Amino acid sequence: MVTVAEKSPRLERRVLARDDERSSPRAGRGTAAAGGGGGDCETPAASGSSGAAWGSEPPPPPFGRSPSPCRGGSNGLAETDGSRIAAISAVVASVADPEIPVLSILDLGIVRAVEEDRVVLTPTYTGCPATHVIERDVRDALDAAGYRSVRIETILSPAWTTDWITAEGRAKLHAYGIAPPDPGARTATCPQCGSRHTEEISRFGSTPCKALWRCRDCAEPFDLFKCH
Repeated sequence: MVTVAEKSPRLERRVLARDDERSSPRAGRGTAAAGGGGGDCETPAASGSSGAAWGSEPPPPPFGRSPSPCRGGSNGLAETDGSRIAAISAVVASVADPEIPVLSILDLGIVRAVEEDRVVLTPTYTGCPATHVIERDVRDALDAAGYRSVRIETILSPAWTTDWITAEGRAKLHAYGIAPPDPGARTATCPQCGSRHTEEISRFGSTPCKALWRCRDCAEPFDLFKCH
């Protein structure tokens, strides 16, 4: 039987040459480098390109999530507006009622709204002579605090009621010697001694919103803030 090598010595030499190439370590490294496999398959070019791309810089953030400076809250504008309103409210709270200076206009309950560009007031009753004085005092206080752009509005409806006087305002009235309004009460409580043995002397006191009373126990006269 005649073999292929016997028929073709040239073919035999080719087969032997291929076997030598496969068993050569140099050939194995070249194949691994070309194919990208094996334990030492990373080429200097590939490693160098990775370092040249970023160096010591971090990779960029994902698309649409670029870093931005902190805004100081979920809504910076709202926080700024809130601070402005709080500052304006403090200015308004410093304005005293001209007829009862122990009370601020906030205690009296005539401030309906405080916004970033306006203050809304309601007089204690229509035609109250103190209305224009209060508007002027609020205007002066706002201007002095640097809020010249804040406007002042006066509304009549819904009408003011003594129910809007704050608890702190009622306590201030009592300490000042004025009996706070007591809806449904037939007699007033004396702010001096606490007695209810009192009587009305005049329906109108020092101002139209107050009545003049007298205590039968301590004999002291006092004003009662009338209910509205």
